[in-house]
Amino acid sequence: MSEHSDRAKELFKKGYNCSQAVFAAYADEMGVDFETALKIASSFGGGMGRLREVCGAVSGMFMVAGMKYGGTDPTDQGAKAEHYKLIQALAKRFEKENGSIICRELLGLAVKNDDPQPEVRTEKYYKKRPCMELVERAAKILDE
Repeated sequence: MSEHSDRAKELFKKGYNCSQAVFAAYADEMGVDFETALKIASSFGGGMGRLREVCGAVSGMFMVAGMKYGGTDPTDQGAKAEHYKLIQALAKRFEKENGSIICRELLGLAVKNDDPQPEVRTEKYYKKRPCMELVERAAKILDE
């Protein structure tokens, strides 16, 4: 593993959501203070606010890529296309390794919109949810 993947896993174990764990693991390198990184990523856990859509670890990965390589010129179509190419490559890699980039599919859930109340993190929770491994893999993909 890498320093970032270890950090992402550690942050998830502390109770941060999957998106926060990945994005905040890179806060120093992105020039974002830790608390700001947590706030930016807070809405994307549970597949976007527990809607079980795009995995929060994937969203965190995309946010890191945006901070590092994203464009700021709305007229630069070439830069946009290159950035989207990078994002699609990251998504493909994550999907190839994990089977999907969709939260509910990764968790084996039939539910699309979930209860907004997060589950309490217990040993049972960690045994049934692959999220800790997914944040670790997302950070590893970014580092590679």
